Amino acid sequence: MIKGQIVAGVLAPHPPHLVYAENPPQNEPKSECGWETLRWAYERCRKNILAKKPDVLLVHSPHWQTIVGHHFLGLDEFKGLSVDPIFPHLFRYNYNVKIDVELSLSIANEAKEMGLITKIMKNPDFRVDYGTITTLHLINPAWDIPAVAISSNNSPYYFSNEVGQKQMMILGQATKAAIEKSGKRAVLLASNSLSHRHFTKEATIPEDMSAEHIYNHAQYLWDMEILKMMRQGRSQQALDTLSEFIDMASAEV
Repeated sequence: MIKGQIVAGVLAPHPPHLVYAENPPQNEPKSECGWETLRWAYERCRKNILAKKPDVLLVHSPHWQTIVGHHFLGLDEFKGLSVDPIFPHLFRYNYNVKIDVELSLSIANEAKEMGLITKIMKNPDFRVDYGTITTLHLINPAWDIPAVAISSNNSPYYFSNEVGQKQMMILGQATKAAIEKSGKRAVLLASNSLSHRHFTKEATIPEDMSAEHIYNHAQYLWDMEILKMMRQGRSQQALDTLSEFIDMASAEV
């Protein structure tokens, strides 16, 4: 049997504004324009990812939060209306997600054997979170590649980022082991925001780019430092810095 592999990983920003600006038929609100720099970056990333011919897209989203353990979508299909609770005027998206149930169950089993608590979501009326939907749309708007979606355990909120990071490292090892056994080519999509602080007052026209900028310079410096570590291949240093970065930049990682 051919050994599966992770062929790429993507640091995948998930503001619903990006989908809103692209005006896909699935999203009810319509825009004039906006956020072109990041949208064009996604276009280039999308070409690179799809050229690798992945069999499955795996999404880890901070907006599917679970109190106990890590949960996995466990039905062949989930469809419905995903609404952003903060920006419902921008994101009301009619989704239909095909799930690679075999790989979902395999990762969950590997994680369980490594000591994590896992749960399979089999409620057909479960509403998939907007972080997962946004990330999948921006990487593959054709929606013709099955997905695996994994929740974010909320332990960092109750204990510390260090506790959460230890669990995520185990989840990563379980994911890698399951993908290798599957024989599939997988792309990992880390649905996230780096520095993360919303302004409390939105511009009258949401897509007015004169009002779109970083919240403060300190967060910008943190973002650039983490990205520089990643670009230079200093992965262990980035991991060692991650908990402090999340605290200092209000990151959603």
